[in-house]
Amino acid sequence: MTADRQAGARRGEPKRVALVVAAGRGYRLGGELPKQYLTLGGRPILRHCLAVFAAHPDIAAVRAVIHPDDQPLYDQAARGLDLLDPVPGGAERQDSVRLGLESLADLAPDQVLIHDAARPFLTPDVVDRVIAALDEQPGAIPAVAQADTLKRVGADGLITGTVDRSGLWRAQTPQGFRFPDLLAAHRAAAGQTLTDDAAVLEAAGGAVRIVPGAERNVKITTVEDLRRAERRFQGPGEVRVGSGFDVHAVGPGDHVTLGGIRIPYEHGLVGHSDADVGLHAVTDAIYGAIAAGDIGRHFPPTDERWKGAPSDVFLRHAGALVEALGGRILHLDLTLICERPKVGPRRAAITSRIAEILGLDGGRVAVKATTTEQLGFTGRGEGIAAQATATVSLPG
Repeated sequence: MTADRQAGARRGEPKRVALVVAAGRGYRLGGELPKQYLTLGGRPILRHCLAVFAAHPDIAAVRAVIHPDDQPLYDQAARGLDLLDPVPGGAERQDSVRLGLESLADLAPDQVLIHDAARPFLTPDVVDRVIAALDEQPGAIPAVAQADTLKRVGADGLITGTVDRSGLWRAQTPQGFRFPDLLAAHRAAAGQTLTDDAAVLEAAGGAVRIVPGAERNVKITTVEDLRRAERRFQGPGEVRVGSGFDVHAVGPGDHVTLGGIRIPYEHGLVGHSDADVGLHAVTDAIYGAIAAGDIGRHFPPTDERWKGAPSDVFLRHAGALVEALGGRILHLDLTLICERPKVGPRRAAITSRIAEILGLDGGRVAVKATTTEQLGFTGRGEGIAAQATATVSLPG
């Protein structure tokens, strides 16, 4: 795991990790690959959910539990993502989860979210709801209320009764728990066969809360499931727009860094990193477009590792998250707000630098500069501000 991933949790907040269970063999969909490594929308099914957790600002670390024979497949599916090394699973899902939890014990997380690799359409809002519920209960799972009439059927195919569906919910993942509670419950349940992690905690006497899941958070089990899932990627995709704004005060120094370009100046900018107000605004705009929080979530200013760090590190991270989610950056629009230094002569260089950092065509990056007509803190030369807009395309 790189330092970037460890930056996911701020001091004083619960340390949360995600455990993605991908050790099953699952050949029912045909072919020679386990289903979690089949391609969906041009990417392995497993990569879809790994990317969501890797991009989530409140998840400090992500680990997968895999079959020992699948290491090459996993390496391909996880390429470029900031993850903990995977660990081998066991004969049953329950064994795999327990082994995954044991592997996290040295990290001593406060909370853990367990997710099935065969659910590729996880969205950040579902993760948010599970996390929020853990403030009140030791366990929380997303679920969807049962809407269809349920029938009990005998071995001869004849209906033997109608089941009252009131109070029935279809459980999904990720299922969230306080880490010490779930680890102890799994240790106590070793050798049993329980259907999900909520059942493990329930067996140990723990309370589990239901939070709203999502109909799209389906589990791919059959060939028809995979076909329906693939159709979601055959449309034009979803276009998202995010905005970013940043300010840094002037201070001692002989240069400022704007848009990745060092500009000689009689002052510097004050900040924990290199105080590149332009790249900070662009980075936050990209994070906003993919609902991934902000720079402070991924790179806390309380962390000494980022003291004086070049801001292209932050921007590359944001761009990598877009790629990991199967998306692409369509356009960036940055406005720098200051009286001095003059940005105009460096506009082309800033445009080229941002495009270079993100691997974009220069025509997808717009850089502008303006003043506040000597009004306000920027007009008085007390600081420099920037605002940015990012337009991103994500799979449907």
